[in-house]
Amino acid sequence: MSRSIDCQSSIQVNDRSYHIYSLSTMASPATLERLPYALKILLENLLRHQASAYVSQDDIAALCNWDANAEPDIEIAFTPARVILQDFTGVPAVVDLAAMRDAMSALSGNPDLINPLAPVELVIDHSVQVDKFGSASALEENNDIEFERNQERYQFLRWGQSAFSNFKVVPPNTGIVHQVNLEYLGRVVFGEQRDGQWYAWPDTLVGTDSHTTMINGLGVLGWGVGGIEAEAAMLGQPVTMLIPQVVGFKLEGSLPEGSTATDLVLTVTQMLREHGVVGKFVEFFGDGLSHLPLADRATLGNMAPEYGATCAIFPVDAESLRYLRASGRSEEQIQLVEAYMRHQQLFREDGAPAADYSSSLELDLGEVLPSIAGPSRPQDRILLSAAKQTFQRDCDQQLALRQPRNNGEERFANEGGDTAVGNSHWDQTCAPVNDRGKSYQLKDGAVVVAAITSCTNTSNPAVMIAAALLARNAVARGLQVKPWVKTSLAPGSRVVTTYLKKAGLLDDLEALGFYVVGYGCTTCIGNSGPLPEAITRAIQDNDLAVCSVLSGNRNFEGRIHADVKMNYLASPPLVLAYALAGSMNVDLSRDALGEDPHGKPVHLKDIWPDSREIHDFIAANIDAGMFRKSYGSVFAGDTRWNGIDIPAGQKFAWQADSSYIQNPPYFENMSREVPTIEAIRDARCLVKLGDSITTDHISPAGNIDPDSPAGQYLQDLGIAPEHFNSYGSRRGNHQVMMRGTFANVRLKNQLAPGTEGSHTTHFPSGELMSIFAAAMRYQQEKVPLLILGGKEYGTGSSRDWAAKGTLLLGAKAVIAQSFERIHRSNLIGMGVLPLVFLDGESADSLQLKGNERYTIAGLDDGKAKRVKVTATADDGSSTEFECRVRLDTPQEVEYYRHGGILHYVLRQLAGTS
Repeated sequence: MSRSIDCQSSIQVNDRSYHIYSLSTMASPATLERLPYALKILLENLLRHQASAYVSQDDIAALCNWDANAEPDIEIAFTPARVILQDFTGVPAVVDLAAMRDAMSALSGNPDLINPLAPVELVIDHSVQVDKFGSASALEENNDIEFERNQERYQFLRWGQSAFSNFKVVPPNTGIVHQVNLEYLGRVVFGEQRDGQWYAWPDTLVGTDSHTTMINGLGVLGWGVGGIEAEAAMLGQPVTMLIPQVVGFKLEGSLPEGSTATDLVLTVTQMLREHGVVGKFVEFFGDGLSHLPLADRATLGNMAPEYGATCAIFPVDAESLRYLRASGRSEEQIQLVEAYMRHQQLFREDGAPAADYSSSLELDLGEVLPSIAGPSRPQDRILLSAAKQTFQRDCDQQLALRQPRNNGEERFANEGGDTAVGNSHWDQTCAPVNDRGKSYQLKDGAVVVAAITSCTNTSNPAVMIAAALLARNAVARGLQVKPWVKTSLAPGSRVVTTYLKKAGLLDDLEALGFYVVGYGCTTCIGNSGPLPEAITRAIQDNDLAVCSVLSGNRNFEGRIHADVKMNYLASPPLVLAYALAGSMNVDLSRDALGEDPHGKPVHLKDIWPDSREIHDFIAANIDAGMFRKSYGSVFAGDTRWNGIDIPAGQKFAWQADSSYIQNPPYFENMSREVPTIEAIRDARCLVKLGDSITTDHISPAGNIDPDSPAGQYLQDLGIAPEHFNSYGSRRGNHQVMMRGTFANVRLKNQLAPGTEGSHTTHFPSGELMSIFAAAMRYQQEKVPLLILGGKEYGTGSSRDWAAKGTLLLGAKAVIAQSFERIHRSNLIGMGVLPLVFLDGESADSLQLKGNERYTIAGLDDGKAKRVKVTATADDGSSTEFECRVRLDTPQEVEYYRHGGILHYVLRQLAGTS
């Protein structure tokens, strides 16, 4: 196909005519019926951008003729309609744009070309921490602390708002990015006037948070990308991708009494992880969707990164329209959505034939049982009835790592008698605690953090109302949360507290210590704040295996709190139940939560609300007016936000003494010429890692240890530890993040056996030192570096700093058994080569110790599909093996050749200015 396809048409909505690119004018009814919903959205995207240099008629034909069973091998260019950011990833993205303006000037180009071309919305939701809790003043105090800590960052974002067009910021204390996106920012269908004509097209997006997929529940196609890809998308670059396989997931029936959307999503996460959907689209279908509320759909879409899918989408249908109306969207917008989707054969109705899928799964919702997940991965689902037994098994593994007491006594003996709940005599270590006027024994398995938090569940009224009703019933029976539990409620939007107040249920949550602590991600991203000092001391002095329970989506090692070894995901009502029990060493299906004032045992079943009561409360207490009022001035901010001074100028005035914002070194000595890719010779291994290494292991987001390289750097600047803030908040300063790369306290580097954290061995000296110190020494010695990893390398959050830090430490390549999608893309975006061992091979099977010198040859300027790696030991012996090059598309090859996406974009723009 060589000439453009004329497929323009129009639809009439009320008195307005919208120009559209009609699928039915260029594809047969049989083709449209066969294609999954998500691919039809991609097809429209290609048709609308066919005049660009990135889309060919062959691409359009390939998508129309998609083979569901074929391995992906055809590249297309997806141009998202908008970009959404959160502040942890958004600040470094804006830092990069500011640095690109400087670099453009250095290349004698026009710096004004560095400007978003598509709408970009940043929601500040990752910076509030749970410093204060358990009181009515916690919200205000935490907000005050947040602004004090982040003044520099917020000032920088306010500059970005004024310096860049198409860039808006939702200020702090508003909500979580994905919930704000679902409840307000999501358009479903764009309708805009251009040159006097009205046009309509599907809402599509990419976001710098992996849980961008939450909007898939509303029928909007989008997914998480690294900050580097997002920056390129802002500047008009399409997202290049292979036409994906699409896995269909059929849902039937309805959830049984006692099971929640959280139980459903943990079940689906486990099923899809086992099925294998990394790099694929997941699409839900079937008449059962008519019985699935949109909030439940959003919960399922949110967790797509946890099962590894690129996206997890639901088609637009009557439930989508109902939600748009209930969340306060205008009737004009709702009518446009319905008219557009029906015209394009994108509107789902019961009885419609299923599309073609690459593979399919099926679940009867009636079979979903109450569940939790943990202790360190969201896909490790545990039936609630088996939670106690599973916890004891996993805790035994933690106990086996303990060192003997100073007097030589082994620390497996039972010193505490019975558990806090129930009658088990499972061995535990106990530590006496005197805290805030209360004395008690803190034991292994104690729940020290219980957080109702995260966009995953706080966006869902059914589970939030369920938790509040459970609290009401618990208070009525005289139950109290155990004194060692740090409780917090962090709603994803102000709508949540509005309907809880109207229902008269917020007081019941507060009576159990679940006061609102902030409108942000908080505990789910590691912003759990400090534990009381007496509890911290007891945990550290006795090496206790304590736990957190949160209604979030991530529970990776070291993520929630440095002193908490075991982390569990649960629905909001189960979070509250475990807070009442105070321990994971309890069977909630049998053991009592506590006793009422008359000494009568109270079980979970005694206080669990029934589904009819939950739905009645929702119907009586949530209305569209709440959403309109909450979002009526969403970009305005409070007096603290509006009181921040805005720096002037289209180019940012970098401050040499800033500890938050620094000009990154990525573009130093950059020229207009594209460098030649050469072999990587005599590289050393900086870190050798096992399976399931997450971006939390590579780029921690939580507290900064004063004794870590990053902590020492900040103290050298005169910053006291109490003012460190978090790693995530300091991503705008590459000096902090390169020191924080691979600094997770639970990282196990095989080059430093017997240690946890940021330790490695320098070769050939054999000296043990911090990973940062070793990297700097290698740089002085002009020695390139690489990383060795196992399966699922880079699982988790879409942190561009995991790739940026890897590059800044001097790594030229990462060799792993498999990569998670976003991290592989991020590595390429920073010019780091991702390589994969051949099937059946690994670092261990090849007997690689990590102390060898590695040469990677045969790159062929980045175009090779395989390369030869030679690992040479100090005694001269060598091991040769091949690796697959994971530059999957021609565009990825181009990005790698240029040294990364941003370098590629700069050269493209400099050539046109």
